[in-house]
Amino acid sequence: MIAELRAMGIELMVSIWPNVDYRSENFAEMRDLGHLIRTERGMRVSMDFQGNTLHFDATKAAAREYVWAKVKKNYYDKGIRVFWLDEAEPEYTAYDFDNYRYHLGSDLAVGNIYPFMYARTFHDGMSTAGQEKVINLIRCAWAGSQRYGALVWSGDIHSSWKSLRNQVVAGLNMGIAGIPWWTTDIGGFHGGDPNDPAFRELFTRWFEYGTFCPVMRLHGDREPRQPQVGTSGGASCRSGAPNEIWSYGEEIYGICVKHIELRESLRPRISEAMRAAHEAGTPPMRPLFFDYPEDPEAWAVEDEYLFCDLLVAPVLAPSLRSRMVYLPEGRWKNLYDGSLLEGGQTVECAAPMDRIPVFERVRS
Repeated sequence: MIAELRAMGIELMVSIWPNVDYRSENFAEMRDLGHLIRTERGMRVSMDFQGNTLHFDATKAAAREYVWAKVKKNYYDKGIRVFWLDEAEPEYTAYDFDNYRYHLGSDLAVGNIYPFMYARTFHDGMSTAGQEKVINLIRCAWAGSQRYGALVWSGDIHSSWKSLRNQVVAGLNMGIAGIPWWTTDIGGFHGGDPNDPAFRELFTRWFEYGTFCPVMRLHGDREPRQPQVGTSGGASCRSGAPNEIWSYGEEIYGICVKHIELRESLRPRISEAMRAAHEAGTPPMRPLFFDYPEDPEAWAVEDEYLFCDLLVAPVLAPSLRSRMVYLPEGRWKNLYDGSLLEGGQTVECAAPMDRIPVFERVRS
């Protein structure tokens, strides 16, 4: 199947969680070898979702090697070359941080390094196996995670306008922190009915914003929840409603197709921006002040940003069909109609449902 998908131009990604269930065939061995995190008191359990589990201790080199050996045998050797590393914070049923102890110390002292070491588990294993370019989707990061091929997404966020606004800030801060590979669940993760006109508008604006993120990615647990499919091979819970782009009606489908094609046309720019991030640390997605540090207004703008050589002004509230956009010095060309505007001013820009304001810097 993996080879068949690859022949179709599809690269299969496998989701991995760091949790080891008490019922796992590997649990007793990992416990006896000291490869699982410990608790200072009470029952030795870190999560009880789908059963009592403990996280593997990513701060311990031998535990990382053990986990990678299992992954290599069951996935990598079969052709999987990219992984979805979930629960990387890691997540706990009870956030009693003083109760958890890793190989390197108490969670209170070293807990933030867990996602860093989780990413390292796979990067080191894949590199040792001979893979030159390693990048894995991961649900958390810490300073330096980029050295281990971390493509961070902002987690299981709510499907709301407030959450969409938060994504703009989150993405910019991630880039400034030195992590260029970043993405968000378009439409949010928790909630949202594809048949609800209000959610369709939110989804559309999020899709337009996602077009101008380092990675464009649609994901979410839609409502109403669907009956569980099967009884094995995955989580024993109900599935989310349809979330493909054609699940939102013909009008929204057309807007999505338009933006997917636009995203494809931006490939050369994005590749160049990622090369600059690798070589010089320049974030592909960055606040205006990064390029215009002498402009006081650029430091005050929080709802627009630069992506590659484009200025992007997402629509972040319902029912808006225009918005004010600050253009720094220079000349700016509207990406959609080619009209030119002088910088150093704030202008009102049209924002119909099928697009958000995007401008390209005119190079003299």
